[in-house]
Amino acid sequence: MVTTASPDPDSWAHRLRSLPRDARDTLFLLFVMALVLAPQLPHLPVWCSAAAGAVLVWRGALAWQNRRLPKRRWLVILLALSVAATLLTYKTIVGREAGVTLLTLLLVLKTLELRARRDAYVVFFLSFFAILTSFFNSQALGTAGLVFLAFFGLLMALINANMPAGRPALRTIAGVAARLMAFGTPLMVALFVFFPRVAPLWGMPSDETRGKTGLSDQMQVGTMASLALDDGIAFRIRFDDPMPRANDLYFRGPVLARFDGRNWQAEARDEGFAALVGNAGAKLTTSGPAVDYEVTLEPNRRTWLFVLDAASAAPELPPPYRTRQSDQLQWITNRPVSDILRYRAQSHTQYTYGTDLGPSRLARYIALPEGFDPRTRELGQRMRAEHPNASALDLANLALQRLRTGGFSYTLDPGVYPSNTADHFWFDHKAGFCEHIASAFVVLMRAAGVPSRVVTGYQGGERNGMDGYWVVRQADAHAWTEVWQAGQGWVRVDPTGAVMPARVGAFARLASTQGLGAMLTTLSPGLLQQVRQVWDAVNNAWTQRVLNYTQGEQLNLLKKLGFTAPTWQDLLRLLAGVIGVGALLVAAATAVRRRHVDPWVRVLAQAAQRWRDVGVSAPAPGSPRQWAAAVAATHDVPEDARHRWQAWLLRLEQLRYARPAAAPDARAGDGTLGQLRAELARLPAPTTWRRRSSAVNPPP
Repeated sequence: MVTTASPDPDSWAHRLRSLPRDARDTLFLLFVMALVLAPQLPHLPVWCSAAAGAVLVWRGALAWQNRRLPKRRWLVILLALSVAATLLTYKTIVGREAGVTLLTLLLVLKTLELRARRDAYVVFFLSFFAILTSFFNSQALGTAGLVFLAFFGLLMALINANMPAGRPALRTIAGVAARLMAFGTPLMVALFVFFPRVAPLWGMPSDETRGKTGLSDQMQVGTMASLALDDGIAFRIRFDDPMPRANDLYFRGPVLARFDGRNWQAEARDEGFAALVGNAGAKLTTSGPAVDYEVTLEPNRRTWLFVLDAASAAPELPPPYRTRQSDQLQWITNRPVSDILRYRAQSHTQYTYGTDLGPSRLARYIALPEGFDPRTRELGQRMRAEHPNASALDLANLALQRLRTGGFSYTLDPGVYPSNTADHFWFDHKAGFCEHIASAFVVLMRAAGVPSRVVTGYQGGERNGMDGYWVVRQADAHAWTEVWQAGQGWVRVDPTGAVMPARVGAFARLASTQGLGAMLTTLSPGLLQQVRQVWDAVNNAWTQRVLNYTQGEQLNLLKKLGFTAPTWQDLLRLLAGVIGVGALLVAAATAVRRRHVDPWVRVLAQAAQRWRDVGVSAPAPGSPRQWAAAVAATHDVPEDARHRWQAWLLRLEQLRYARPAAAPDARAGDGTLGQLRAELARLPAPTTWRRRSSAVNPPP
C-alpha cells in the first residue's frame, strides 16, 4: 500500500493555497506592483524606495494574516508625510522627478484602502500610468523587458478582477492575457511602424537640465578615475572601410585650458551654440584618406558631439539638431543630447590646425596659478635653461622620456593628492590615472614656456564581433594633451602612453578589483566577455531598429514601398488602410467562426454570460440543467424570475436532448430555437436585481 505524505499545514505553500480568494488576489497584485516599480528604483530617492517597499510589505502582511486595513486617519497622515517629503526633496511637487516620486507613493498608499473592485481598478490604471514613467529615465532593452513583465502581470490582475466567481488558476488567467496581447500585437506593430513621428507629438519628455554620468567641461585632478569603473556605453560606431589604426582612435571632447592649481576648466566654458553661429570653426587642414563612420550617441544631456579627431565637415544630424565647430575642434549642438542620437561623420586622422595663433592667444596656454607646484616650475625652467634652442616637441619628448624611465606607474587608485598635484606626481607618489599624468605634464610644459593644454574625450574601445560595431564605454574616458609647435600648430601628445603604452595601443583598461564583475572576470574572463558581447549586440539591435526608428526611417520605408516623395500624410493614409484591412479581416474571421459554432451552444453561452456578469457560475461543463440549479440557488432573485429562467433553461435542454426524431434540426432559422432566442431577450436581466440588492444591503 502506497501512502502519500500529507502537506505540512504550517508550510507557506499550504498556507498560500488555503488563503481566501481576496487575500490571494491582493498578494498577486502587490507582487505585480513591485514589478511595476522596479525600473524606477535606481532613479527614486532612497527614502521613497524604502517607504514604497515598506508599505507593500505591510499590506502583504495584512493580507497574509487576514487583518483589518488601517483606518483613514493613518492614510491621511501618511499622505501628508509623503507630500512633505517630496517637497523637501525637490522643493516642488510639480515636474517629472517630483511627479514620479509622488505617483509612486500615492500608488502604494492606495493599496492600504483596497476594499472593493473600484479601488482595485484605480490601482490598475495608476499602475499602467506608472509603467510609462519607467521610460523617462531609460529606454534600454532591460527596462523594456521589466516593463513587459509588469504589463503582463497587470493584465492578468485586471482579468482576474473580472472573474469574480470561484478561484481561477493563474495559469488560466495567464493564457487569457497572452491571447489578448497576441490579438493586440498586430495593431501595436502597425502603429509603431506607420504612426508619424512628428515633434512634439512623438517622443519621450526629457529633462535637459539634469546632469548625467560622463565627461564634464571641467576636471578636478583625481575625479576621472571614477569613470573607469563605469562600464556604461557612451556611444557606438560603425566604421566604413578603411578602419583607422588603433593609435588614432581619439574622440575629442572638451578642451581644458584654464588651471587654478587643482581644477581644469574649458577655455570656452560659457560659450554656447549662439556664440558659435558666426564662427567659421577652427582653421583645420586635413590630409590622407578620410574615415567615414556612423555614431550612435547615448543620451548624456550635454551639447557635445563625439567625432574621431578631427572632422572638418559638420556631422549629418537629424532635425531639430544643428551643430557648429568651436576653435578647439569640438562640435557643439544647439540642444542637449537627451535622447539617443545617430549621426554620420567624416574625419581625417592626419591634420594640422592652430598654426596662425599669435602671442596674445598663446599667452593663455602658458599661464600658471601663483603659489602652486614650485618644484615642477623649477624643473620646467631648468629644462628650458639646459635646452635653450629646443622646440616645443623636443621639450615634450624630454618630459616623455622622464615618464618612461623615472619609475612612474598607471593606476586607478593613486591615493589622495594634495593641492600641489603636479609636484606630488613628479617627485613624490609617481603614480596616477590619465588625468594626473596629463595635468602634471601640461604644468611642466607651461613651466618650460611651451603652450599646452588638456584635452578630454574617449580613446580606444572594443569591437563587438557579433554585429561589427565599435563600442566606446565610459571606462574609455581619457585625458591627453596638446602642445603648440610653431609651423605645425597644436600637436597631440599622450603622456599616458609613455607610462603604460598598452593603454593607447592595445586599449588595456585598468579593471576594478571589487564587485561582482571583478569576481566573474577572475573566474571566467572569456565567458564574461562573450556574454557581454552577445548582450551588447542584442541591445544595439534594439537601439538601432526600435529606439532609433525615426521619421526618416519611416519615409525611407515608404520609398521602398513605391512612394516617390513620401510625407507624413502618406503615413497616416497607409496606417488607416492597414487598420481598415485588419478590421475587415477580423470581422470576416468572426463571421466565419460564428457560422461554424453550433447555434444552440451560442444561445446557451449568451444566457450563461448574463449570470456570470453578476457572479453566478455553474459547475463544468455548464449544461442547461446545471445552470438552472445555479439560478435556483440564487436567493437575491425574485421567485417568479427564477422560475421563468429555470423553465427557459429546461426547454433549451429539451430542444437538444428530448425532441422527437422527426423534429427539424435546430438551426439558426428554425422556429423553435428562434423562439427561445427571442424569449432570452425578454427574460429579466440579473444585473437589475443585483443592483437593487446592493443598494438595500451595501457591502460592509
